Amino acid sequence: MEQNRALVQFEGVSKHFQIYHERARSFQDLFVRRFRRGSASEEFWALRDVSFSAEPGAAVGIIGTNGSGKSTLLKLATRILQPTSGRITVRGRVSALLELGAGFHPELSGRDNVFLNGSILGLPRQEVASRFDAIVRFAGLERFIDIPVKHYSSGMYARLGFAVAIHVDPDVLLMDEVLAVGDEAFQARCLESIGRLHRAGKTLLLVSHDLDAVCQVCTEVIWLDGGRVRARGDPLTVAREYRAASHGDPAAASPDDSAPLAGTLPHAARWGHGGAAILGVTFGMPGRGDATIVRSGDPMEIRVRYDAPQRIERPVFGLAIATAGGVHVTGPNSRFGQLTISAIAGSGIVSFALDELPLLPGQYWVSASLYDESCTYAYDYHDRMYELNVEPGQHEERYGVVRLSGRWSHIPSQLGEPWTAEKALSER
Repeated sequence: MEQNRALVQFEGVSKHFQIYHERARSFQDLFVRRFRRGSASEEFWALRDVSFSAEPGAAVGIIGTNGSGKSTLLKLATRILQPTSGRITVRGRVSALLELGAGFHPELSGRDNVFLNGSILGLPRQEVASRFDAIVRFAGLERFIDIPVKHYSSGMYARLGFAVAIHVDPDVLLMDEVLAVGDEAFQARCLESIGRLHRAGKTLLLVSHDLDAVCQVCTEVIWLDGGRVRARGDPLTVAREYRAASHGDPAAASPDDSAPLAGTLPHAARWGHGGAAILGVTFGMPGRGDATIVRSGDPMEIRVRYDAPQRIERPVFGLAIATAGGVHVTGPNSRFGQLTISAIAGSGIVSFALDELPLLPGQYWVSASLYDESCTYAYDYHDRMYELNVEPGQHEERYGVVRLSGRWSHIPSQLGEPWTAEKALSER
């Protein structure tokens, strides 16, 4: 029988809380109402029959609406809470970031709190001391490490807490919305550190509302809905189903849906002066049928179908691609691409072909436009109305939005000789 390698395992786990609707005015009230019949209370199940396992090297994302049981799941994994029923097994050293500044003593300095947190997480003082400089450098708190943390901003709290958590070399790292705090530079360092731990074979459990980050970091996603597991599997697929359900489009959640989605985001919009219309946008491999899922690095074609009841001279077709978070990635158009269309009349298709799709795995939204020659008069504009899902291809890159296809090189210096940029150039 094969030995169970899972570092985190939930087996039929449920957790309920008793919610009282009467305010207790004393300890006596608290004691008496436990035995009083008909007290104004209700039973709330935060989790119901949740089962999953995470082996070494797994990165599991937990998504769902507020109140779906995500944070309760992590607190059960850290043994802060005990399950009402079911069994939880967690092996190895566990490092958790559940609440901002949890485990910090406000009156102690940042330095003292680093050692305090390290000891709480099971690290001997000597090991904390050996990693102290790296922790402070990662947090960027060299100037403030010796002042009480009660004077820290929320961002400083987050940086110090995350720095300690990742430097204790955990076997299991639990994170609750850690990417929702701090500036962009800190978030980028967080993602890189999480990726490094993942590549080192650590087990990660990440709760986040940032679906882009979840799809970028995780190998599997669990969608909690009302305390139950509604879906589990590939990050892109589960995130797509969750987004579709969140925006009130149950048909869009069907895995058999082959048509591009239109208007499922609140900010999706259409405008224009009329005179011609974009009928739709589809994606696929050149010479093949349409698809909503394409592979990073594969050839891809974006096809724009249009209809012009009247003749339009020298039109310009444009595209724009944005991440699910609204970040604009690129905006090619036919004029930039040196395609001159003398005129259009009636229906037709304009295509934009790529030898290799440079987008990294994730969900994107595509806009399409039809302008006059000067690009000032919009006949029709579809703003982020078409969903494009990019799944992993043959390349291993997964951090960021695009693959640069650059070439790495290494020029070692001779032993004992000082290295200079001029020497490196001369050796090429």
